Amino acid sequence: MTSIDVQELTKEYGTTRAVDDLTFSVRPGRVTGFLGPNGAGKSTTMRIVLGLDRPTSGAATVGGRRYIEWDEPLRQVGALLDAQTAHGSRTARNHLTALAVSNRIPVRRVDDVLEEAGIASVADRRIKTFSLGMRQRLGIAAALLGDPAVLILDEPSNGLDPEGIIWIRQLMRGLAREGRTVLVSSHLMNETATFADHLVVLGRGRLLADTSLQDFIDVRIQPKVRLRTTEGGRLRTVLVGKGFAPVQGEDGLWTVQGARVEEIGRIAAHAGIPILELTNDAATLEQAYLNLTADQTEYASVRPIVTQEA
Repeated sequence: MTSIDVQELTKEYGTTRAVDDLTFSVRPGRVTGFLGPNGAGKSTTMRIVLGLDRPTSGAATVGGRRYIEWDEPLRQVGALLDAQTAHGSRTARNHLTALAVSNRIPVRRVDDVLEEAGIASVADRRIKTFSLGMRQRLGIAAALLGDPAVLILDEPSNGLDPEGIIWIRQLMRGLAREGRTVLVSSHLMNETATFADHLVVLGRGRLLADTSLQDFIDVRIQPKVRLRTTEGGRLRTVLVGKGFAPVQGEDGLWTVQGARVEEIGRIAAHAGIPILELTNDAATLEQAYLNLTADQTEYASVRPIVTQEA
């Protein structure tokens, strides 16, 4: 099984411990979101996985081997860390061809990934003329070049237009469905929620969470229901009798914390109370993330962040 395995990983820069005894695994067949505030250790961890930094202690392997032990690493691991690193005087085609030749990848793959990334029409333009979004697509094309079993992507939607964001979202999910291992670092919580199946969350170099997306949200944010009725008084009496504490807002809507639509609907129907509107007030990944990382942020504004749960 091709997975990314991080075992008791520690990385120190002088007196600063960027990664602190970190252990987790990224499994095939799902998209794993890699989250954490600035300074949490995400970039350092990815650099160590890709052999760009050496750990102080511990290990990070791909398919049971260190990245530097693979003879043709682009065939095993595709990565996008910084789309700005491609040489600006090269064309997109030449950039990818050089990568293919140096890793003994069939050159025909160059046209395949240019097409897949949506930049075939600018393949012979110099990279220095590319917009940020075009460079990002080129970086993703490079990551796909060796048809690897493992993909590591840092902020892959950066600079992409709405069509590009939908494309990269579908691409990542499609790669996971093919059984590949996909690790995606992002600060965009709402976007991460559209593609991630699993989450690994860091804070100050330590592991804060390693769980499914839905479990991550459910454990931290209490569900609630909003509803409207013509018999608010009777509804309140019935719900209080069932252990709930409904609260009516200025807009006339009732909010019931710790409840789900199915049980409130069932209670109201049994009591014969008419319901004009009944919806789950779904918790978001952003709310759950801020709930977990509030005291793990190295750089934060003075004004507190207020979420819908506040």
